[in-house]
Amino acid sequence: MIRLSLIGIGSGNPEHLTLEAVRVLQEADLVLIPMKDGGKGQLAELRDDVCATHAPHVPIARFDMPVRDPAIADYETRVNAWHDAISDRWQDALSPLGGSGHAVLLVWGDPSLYDSTLRIAARVAERVPLEIEVIPGITSVQALTASFAEPLNTLGGVITILPARRLREGGWPEGADTVVVMLDEATSFDTLPGDTLVWWAGYAGMAQEVRDQGPLAEVLPRIQAARAEARARHGWIMDITMLRRP
Repeated sequence: MIRLSLIGIGSGNPEHLTLEAVRVLQEADLVLIPMKDGGKGQLAELRDDVCATHAPHVPIARFDMPVRDPAIADYETRVNAWHDAISDRWQDALSPLGGSGHAVLLVWGDPSLYDSTLRIAARVAERVPLEIEVIPGITSVQALTASFAEPLNTLGGVITILPARRLREGGWPEGADTVVVMLDEATSFDTLPGDTLVWWAGYAGMAQEVRDQGPLAEVLPRIQAARAEARARHGWIMDITMLRRP
């Protein structure tokens, strides 16, 4: 059986690794590093830096990440097909272990929150005997709230975390006091009332972090301009937004 450790490595700061994460990484026989197209080489470089700093003796297996098939119209069908393809790449990357040993996958952010890593690992486990464990890390939500020194919750309030498309399609979630929006390509909160309070960060926790906060009517043009400029400079952007009714 293969022990597969999914290690949360934070949202871009190499110092976000916990002591447990460092220990488990150093115990591994193999580290899996996905390679992405679209200018996201920095994500692989971060993982390389983590390995070089904490476990230079552990071999690395790199694998190319497949892309979603744009020909599949239905969102869930498209994502499930993509996850199937990723699980095939994981299985191939694990082959040097020969069916036993300890592999590590360094997960951007945290594998417990808003991430499909566990679902993909379950697919691999259907074909390869796996013992799956999660080593938690700092999430982009924590990086955002820490960056602004702003708590996630209000007193007795309800927090909702959702993908941007759900906010765009359904508007403000019923009963929510605070809304966190992940990976918002089109600033989907631009249809909310102008006095909505906004805390926004791109590359949260990374050296190139950009951020802004304030009432929506005031900060929206700045956020859209900063997002476009950052994407043009780096070739990619991952951002997160916290929204609150005044």
